[in-house]
Order: sequence, then structure tokens, then C-alpha cells
Amino acid sequence: MSTADTLALDAPVRAWLRRIGEIVVDLPDYDSPDPAAHRRAARILSDRLAVEFTDPTPPGVEAEELRLTGAAGSLRARRFRPAGSSGPLPTMLWLHGGGWIAGTIDEVLNESTTADRALRSAVQIVSLEYRLAPEHPFPAPVDDAVAALADLRARAGELGIDPDRLGIGGNSAGATIAASAALRERDAGRLLHHQALEVLPATLRPLDGLSEQRRRTSGMDGAELLAGLYRAGAPLAECSPLDAADHRGLAPALILAAEFDPLRDGAVAYARALQDADVPVILRIGAGHVHGSPGLTAWQGARDWRDVFVGELAAAYASGPPHPHPATDPRGRR
Repeated sequence: MSTADTLALDAPVRAWLRRIGEIVVDLPDYDSPDPAAHRRAARILSDRLAVEFTDPTPPGVEAEELRLTGAAGSLRARRFRPAGSSGPLPTMLWLHGGGWIAGTIDEVLNESTTADRALRSAVQIVSLEYRLAPEHPFPAPVDDAVAALADLRARAGELGIDPDRLGIGGNSAGATIAASAALRERDAGRLLHHQALEVLPATLRPLDGLSEQRRRTSGMDGAELLAGLYRAGAPLAECSPLDAADHRGLAPALILAAEFDPLRDGAVAYARALQDADVPVILRIGAGHVHGSPGLTAWQGARDWRDVFVGELAAAYASGPPHPHPATDPRGRR
């Protein structure tokens, strides 16, 4: 019996996991120590899976290429906005996943899911091509996010941004970067409207006490190595959101975690840390999900995740100041 079977995953998730194994066999560079070679293989894997398992980019969304000011120069970005919208919109800077060493805004998965979320939530989303480890470890990606937020504020009129409703979000490694950027913004006295943290690696500490089943099914066999490449010796209190000295005064947060993700407990702990610091937080646990399955929209579980995400996002960015919400319990109930 496979690892996926022992976790009692739904058939579409098991099929997706099988395809990962089949595709990777034909991608020897996926395990290459050369970062560029690994990124090319990871892009091929992601795009092949998206074509089979993810809904295509929906109509009704305008996508525009941008250049934003990063910490060390200009960075590519892509803006998604509901077609026909006018005036300033609530806006979220979005940071893609990829284990801190890979990923791009050009992946089919990232393009389609980001466009879909912008359309359904009516929140303008700006997806950033931040710098990657190991060439650019912490704090470079966080510096890029902070610089990009400053550029978005400065160009709010040009880009149709409501500066009072500017927030940040990210998936997986991008969620860690987003959470760290939110801490940095708080420390600088700059108010973010919201933070959306999807399958968040809340801490860069080793994933102790976790079953090998969940590690393998969520592709976490090398999690400590990736975290080390990103951390590059930085103190945990600086680069690991859960380990920050103080969580008070942070932007309201939406945290989405996957039931069978080895990172789930850390995300739940981060929600509790924010709640203890009187930060408005909503925690949702995706039943039946592994770390990478939220984009698997051929499956009802991923469509449910999508609907929860966009519903909470739309509510969070509604007109007026953010309102406190109670944190959910570890099972995802209010």
C-alpha cells in the first residue's frame, strides 16, 4: 500500500501524487544541485501537472506586466485585475511558492490560480518575481517584498491601488516571506491592511516528531535542507515568523493549512501566537489536503479551498478598517 493510500486521501489527490512520481522520473535535473537546472525541471513538473489537474485561467481578468522596485534593482511582477474595474482597488502583493529556491510567476499554476482569486475576490493581486536562494538567501526575498510594497504605495494612483487597503500574501515559502515582511512593516510603523498565509512554513526549525508518511506525501523529505539554504545562518528570531520576539500590532491574518501537511502544526501555532498577541486571525484547515494540493482544482476539495480563500479575502478587503475575528480552533472551526 502506498503512502498516499495509508493517509486515506481522495482519489484525485492520489492520482496527482502518482503523476508527480511519473513525471519526475523523466526529469533528472529535478534533483540537480545546480539551482538553475533544478528550477527548469521544477517549472516543467509544475506546468505538466497544472495542465492535467488545474482549471485554466478564467476569462474576465486583465493581466499586465509590471516592473517594481526591489531591494537590489528592478523586479518583474504581474498585476491581475477584474476586467472592466475602475478606480482604486484593494490590492495584495503576492509571493509564489517553490521552497525558497524555485518557482516563478510564469508557472501555469501560479498564473491561473492568481487570476482566479483576483476575479472571485475583486482584490487586485500583484504577483512578484522575488529573488531566490541559494544565490539570494534571507533577507533578500523579504527585502524585495518590503521594497515592492513601498513602490506600490508610491505608485498607487498609477496602478489603481487603494493605499489604505494594501496587503500581502503568499503560498508556502512565499507565505514565510510574506509573514516576515509583515513583521518588518509593523516594525517600521507602516500599516498593512491584511496578510494571507497559505500552507505557511511558520518556523524554520527542524520538523521533529513528524511521520515519514506525511513528509513523503507532501514532498517534505528535504524540508530542512531547503530551510537551511534560505535561512543561511540568520537568527531564527529574524527569519522565522513563529520565532519572532513580538507578534503584537501585526496586520490581521488569514492562515490556511492542509490537514496532512507536516507544516500544519506550525501554522496552527502561528495562528495561536497571533491570537495571543491580540491580532485578528482566521485559521482554516483544508480537510484531506496535502501541502501542494490546494491548486488541484480538478478535485472538489481544492475547489472548496479556493472558495474559502476568496470568500475570506473579499471579506477582509471590504471597505472600511479591518474588523477583529476570533481565531479558529486547530480543526478549523470558528
